[in-house]
Amino acid sequence: MQAKWLFTLALTISFLTPIGVKSENVGTALQIYNRGVDRLEAGEYEGAETDFSEVIKLTPKDSDAYYNRGYARLVLGEYDKAINDFDAAIEINPQFAGAYGNRCYTNYLLKRYASAIADCNQAIELKPDNANFYMYRGNAFDDLGNYEEAISNYDRTIELDANNATAYYNRALARNRQAEHKEAIKDYDKSISLNPNFADAFYNRGVTYWQLTEKQKAIADLQKASQLFKERGNEEKAAKAEEIIRKIGS
Repeated sequence: MQAKWLFTLALTISFLTPIGVKSENVGTALQIYNRGVDRLEAGEYEGAETDFSEVIKLTPKDSDAYYNRGYARLVLGEYDKAINDFDAAIEINPQFAGAYGNRCYTNYLLKRYASAIADCNQAIELKPDNANFYMYRGNAFDDLGNYEEAISNYDRTIELDANNATAYYNRALARNRQAEHKEAIKDYDKSISLNPNFADAFYNRGVTYWQLTEKQKAIADLQKASQLFKERGNEEKAAKAEEIIRKIGS
């Protein structure tokens, strides 16, 4: 089975004027902050990291600047630095649900599952209608082998965001791990209906059909997965799909 799909969303929060900061610093910080937001949205994460670092020098009590720099560092794979920034954002603003949520996600990537769950618990307490927080918590439970809790969290994600293809996909993986293959197929079906180019969903549905001895459906899905992987330049995954097709046909 392929690994879970994960994602996070930058919250490019508007700049708030800090108390006790020189007015000239505020004006400069606002310009740099807005440029950093633009760079985040354009995917220029190194530039955004630099901009928010400058903002923090000028207005060191700006939780949003720490948060957005943490997000940029998270995307760049600078996980420990990202954690430090989310820590700072939370210290300045203990009600910052997004900072808890992205710290949860980062801790998950660092395989600190207990810390990830604790952070997501806090994020959910502060903002219980955010579907992503349940997804992140579900992923941590899944990697801990607590599949029932994982599925419960994916259920809640789907309740809040019924068109979330990734949530159906992740729930299907958890159901596969519990040998609930027919239920997993239903989730892969829904995931693919929402995202017809979801290569990993085709791949895993194909593997699941193989487990259910439905060979022709398995081959069709794996062929589609291989095609989609190749279109994305992922030759390694395409080769894995083709290897399974050969095994099925042997």
